[in-house]
Amino acid sequence: MGPINLICWFAGVVLIVFGYTRARGPWRRYQALKEQEANLSRYEGWRGTRLHDDGPSAATLMAQELRRQAQVGGMVAVAGFVLVFVGFAVR
Repeated sequence: MGPINLICWFAGVVLIVFGYTRARGPWRRYQALKEQEANLSRYEGWRGTRLHDDGPSAATLMAQELRRQAQVGGMVAVAGFVLVFVGFAVR
């Protein structure tokens, strides 16, 4: 176990924690927004009304942005996992 291994492990753990904390908030907001849109869709179906479809709504655009932010955080965490495994592979 050399210094390169320790550096890779430490950097990997830091990236995992950073990626997780970066992805957690947007993912929760994305799930809440999806749930709210599902409730609205059920209500519209029950009510028998449809709102005007003028293209993507602000909620849809926000959901796309939140999903993108969560994906970026997830990719940072995956890079951290890769770095941890590289730390085990390096001799």
